Amino acid sequence: MVRLGTGIGWRPEIADAVERMPGVDWVEAVAENVCPGHLPESLLRLRERGVTVVPHGVSLGLGGAERPDETRLTALAERAEALGSPLVTEHIAFVRAGGALTASPRLEAGHLLPVPRTRDALDVLCENVRIAQDALPVPLAVENIAALFSWPGEEMTEGQFLYELADRTGVRLLIDVANLHTNHVNRGEDPAKALAELPLEALAYVHVAGGFERDGVWHDSHAHPVPRPVLDILTDLASRVSPPGVLLERDENFPAPEELERELDSIREALATGGVSRTAALPEPVRTAARAVPEAPAPVRERLALEQTALLSALVAGTPAPEGFDRVRLGVQARALAAKRADVVAKVAPELPVILGEGYRPAFLAYAQRHPMTGGYRRDALEFAGRLLAEGRPADAGARAELREWRQERSGPKPRSRRPGVRLARATRRVLLRR
Repeated sequence: MVRLGTGIGWRPEIADAVERMPGVDWVEAVAENVCPGHLPESLLRLRERGVTVVPHGVSLGLGGAERPDETRLTALAERAEALGSPLVTEHIAFVRAGGALTASPRLEAGHLLPVPRTRDALDVLCENVRIAQDALPVPLAVENIAALFSWPGEEMTEGQFLYELADRTGVRLLIDVANLHTNHVNRGEDPAKALAELPLEALAYVHVAGGFERDGVWHDSHAHPVPRPVLDILTDLASRVSPPGVLLERDENFPAPEELERELDSIREALATGGVSRTAALPEPVRTAARAVPEAPAPVRERLALEQTALLSALVAGTPAPEGFDRVRLGVQARALAAKRADVVAKVAPELPVILGEGYRPAFLAYAQRHPMTGGYRRDALEFAGRLLAEGRPADAGARAELREWRQERSGPKPRSRRPGVRLARATRRVLLRR
C-alpha cells in the first residue's frame, strides 16, 4: 500500500499557494482537466520536487449500466502515465443514462449520482470495475459519493455494498468522510456503522471536504470550511486504521492560503487524536485474491439501464418521478443539477454571462428545464446559444449579434481568422452594433 501522507486537491486557482504550502506530501488533480501533452507547469514543478500527483476521474460512470467507455479509460491511463502516478481514482456513481440499452436519447447528469445498493447493480459495478482495472496501468481506487436521496428497495447498507465490491474485485477504496456525513444528514445513515462494515485493509486514502446545510439537506459543496462532524468521522476512522493518505478538497470560494493551511492542521490533529485511541499497531491484514467476476447478464444491465434512465429523466427532463422515490428530494436534486450546469457552462464559456449580463442565469435555467444535457458542457453552451438565437434573443440587437458571432467562432466549419486585422474588424463591428 502506497503511503501518501497529507495532501490537498490541486486546482489552477490555488496552484501557486499549493506549491508554497508547507507539509503537503501529495496532490490530487481532476483527470479530465489535465492534458497529458501539456501538463501545467505547476504540476511539473511539484513532480520535480518529488510530490506525488494522483489523477482523480469524474466522468467514467463506473456505476452506470453500460460498460466503461474505452476512450475515457485510455485517457485516464494516459494521465496516470504522464503524471507518474502510483494509482488512479474514480467514483462509485453513474453520470449518464439512455442510449443503446434503452433505445432512448442519451442523457448526461453533469454530476455524480448514486447507484442502487442492490445485487443487480453490484454485479454490473463489479464487472465495470474489473474492465477498468484491466485497462489501467496502475491500481484503481473508487470513492463513495454523497447523495441527496435514496433508491427504493435497496438490499445492502453502504458498508456492506463497499465490502462486497472490494472483496469481489480487489479494488481499493477511497473513503470520503465528508460524504459519510452528507449521507448521515440526508439519508439517516450512521457513519460509525459504515466504517465498522468497511474492509479497511483496502483503504487507499481519505477525502475531507466542507459543505453546508439548508432546509435540513446537506450540500457537499467543496466550497466551505470542513465542519467539526466531518473531522470527528475522520478521527473515528483513524482510531480504526492508519490511513495511507488524507486529502483536503476545495473546488470553489478559495480562501487565503493561511486558512487552507489551518484546515490541513485540523486534519492532522484529527488523525493524531484517532491514532492515540488505537489500542495497538496491528499488522496490515493480508488482502485475499479477488474472485473471478462473471459477466453481468444482459437482462441485468438492461434493467439497471431502464431504472437509471427513468431517474435521470425525472431529474433533468421533467418527467414524473419513478415510483418509490422521495419526490421532494428529487426536486431538490433537480434544482441543484440545473444550478451546477449553469455555473459550469459559465466557466467553460465565460463570454456568455458577459454578453447576456444579468439575463444569463434565468435564461439558462429556463433553457435547462426544457433541454437536457446530451453531451459535454461545451456542447451545452453552444446549444444554449443556438436556442436563444432561434428564439430571437436576446432582445438587444447588439448583444444578439455578438452572441451569434461568438457561436459561429466556436461551431463553424473552420475556425475564424485570428489575424490581428481581421480580429480588429470584428471588434469594431461589435462596438458599432452596440451603439
